[in-house]
Amino acid sequence: MEFALDATFFAFVGLVLFLALVVYLKVPGMMAKSLDDRADQIRNELSEAKRLREEAQHLLAEYQRKRKEAEAEAAHILAAAEREAEMFTAEAKKKTEEFVANRTAVSEAKIKQAEADAMKAVRSAAVDLAIAAAETVLVKKADAKLQSELFSSALGQVKARLN
Repeated sequence: MEFALDATFFAFVGLVLFLALVVYLKVPGMMAKSLDDRADQIRNELSEAKRLREEAQHLLAEYQRKRKEAEAEAAHILAAAEREAEMFTAEAKKKTEEFVANRTAVSEAKIKQAEADAMKAVRSAAVDLAIAAAETVLVKKADAKLQSELFSSALGQVKARLN
């Protein structure tokens, strides 16, 4: 068999030399190391993403809990405000009723006082009229001595009633 130095032989020798150079320069180790570094980087990114996801879920749960607490507190505040409003309304109604009752009582007392004053005025006028009528009758029928005695007696009675 004849060994020919043709293009196939040189291509084969070039391939062998290329593969030897690749092994000598440790290209497969560098590629493996590069792939391992890339895998570590991806693994770190995945663990970081997982940690961030867990943190986000924790924050979401915390915010949901705070939202529920805030809603409960708002409901409590609203209920307290409604109770206070009802209490103020009831108190205002009670005070209004007391005010009306007091005003009514004062008005009734003033009316009774006015009635009493009117009765006194009528009695006083009646007494004055009776005195004037009695005086007129006595002047016509009584003499000076009798008038003086009657005046003294009436003055004594008036003093006794006033004390």
